[in-house]
Amino acid sequence: MNIDRIRQEIPLTEEVIYLDNASTSLSPQPVIDAMVEYETHYRANVGRGVHRLSQIAGQLYWDAHETINSFIGGEGGTPVFVRNCTEAINMVSHGLTFRPGDEIITTVTDHHSNLLPWYALREKCVSVKVINPANPLAGVTSEDISSEITKNTRLVAVSHASNVLGTVHPVREIVEIAHDHDSLCLVDGAQSVPHMKTDVHDIGCDYLCFSGHKMLGPTGTGVLWMAEDTLEPLLLGGGMIDEVTTDGYLVASGYSKYEAGTPNIAGALGLRAAVKYLNAIGMNEIDAHERVLTGTLLSGLSGIDGVSIIGPPEGVSRIGVVSFLVEGLHPHEVAHILDDQYSVIVRSGHHCCMPLMQHLGLPDGTVRASLYLYNTEEEIRTLVEGVREIVEGV
Repeated sequence: MNIDRIRQEIPLTEEVIYLDNASTSLSPQPVIDAMVEYETHYRANVGRGVHRLSQIAGQLYWDAHETINSFIGGEGGTPVFVRNCTEAINMVSHGLTFRPGDEIITTVTDHHSNLLPWYALREKCVSVKVINPANPLAGVTSEDISSEITKNTRLVAVSHASNVLGTVHPVREIVEIAHDHDSLCLVDGAQSVPHMKTDVHDIGCDYLCFSGHKMLGPTGTGVLWMAEDTLEPLLLGGGMIDEVTTDGYLVASGYSKYEAGTPNIAGALGLRAAVKYLNAIGMNEIDAHERVLTGTLLSGLSGIDGVSIIGPPEGVSRIGVVSFLVEGLHPHEVAHILDDQYSVIVRSGHHCCMPLMQHLGLPDGTVRASLYLYNTEEEIRTLVEGVREIVEGV
C-alpha cells in the first residue's frame, strides 16, 4: 500500500486526523472524478433511451452492478442499489411475507437499522427476539443463536462486525444454524465489507447489505445483495416493469425489479469507482494495514491510567473500531477536546446502538475511534498522546 499516494488523493487527510470511518469514510479523487464525469459528459437517465448519452450511462450503470457483485463474490445473486443499509434492511422487512407466529432473531449488539424494521413487525404479531450474548463484549456466538432459534424462526438478522465493539461475528456458522432450521439469514455488512475480503457464497447468507459511504463511496449509496430475487419490491413505478396495461403490470427481472424511478446514477458510478479503488489496493492489504493500526491504538490506550477500553477480549476477532471511556469526562467532552486541540476527529455517544449501551451500563455511550486505509501510525500516536494529556488534565 502506498499510503502517501492515497492520502494525496484525499486532501482532507492533510487538514484533520480523521478517525470516524465507521460512520462515514472519506472519498478519494477518482471517486469524485467518476461522478463529475457523468454529470458533465453523459448525464442521462438509464434504461429509458436509445440516444448515445443514455446508452453510455446505461452501460456504466449496468457495469457498476457487475463490478460490485464481483467485489463480494456475488455472481449468481442479485445486487440492488439502495441508499444505505437502512433502506436495504427495510426492503427485506417489507418484501418478505411474514405471518402471525413467525419469529425473527436479532441481537442487542446490532445497529438500530437492524432492530427497528423488525420491531415494526410486532404489529403484525411477529415475534422478535433480541438476543443478549452470553458475553456481550465478545460479541454474538453461534451458540447464542443456536440456543434461541426455533422451528418458528423465519429470519436471523445479524451484523458481521459491531460498529461499537469492533467484534467480528461468526456469520458463516450462524448462517448454517439458520439454514439447518429452514430459516433465512440477513448479514449486515456495513462494518465488514469496507475493511475485509467478503465472499457472500462463502458466508452462505440469503441477504447481505452494505453502505457506499463507509467504503470510500458517495453518501446515499448502498447495496442489498440477494441470493434469490424473491422479495416483493418496496416501490412500484417506472423502470421496474416489463409491461403495463390498464388491467395490471408485469415486473422486470433482476435488479431492475427493485429500482423503481430514476436512480442515483452519479452515486452508483462513484461507488463503482470506489470498489475499483479498493480492488486495486487489495482488501487483504487493507485488512493487514488496519490490524497494525488497531494493535498500536489498543496498546497505547491500554497504557493510560483512567482510560477503559470497551471491546472484545484478546483473542476475539475484531476490526479497527475501538471504543473507550475517559474517567471523569463525558464522551462528548473527550471528542470535543480531541477535535479542538488536536484536530483528531472521533465519534462519541451511543453510535445508534442504545440497547447495547443500556446492556453494558453505559448511559452516555463511548468515545469511538475507527480506522481506515488512509490512516497512519503517526496519527494513532497523536490520538493516544492527546488522550493521555486529557487524562492528565482532568
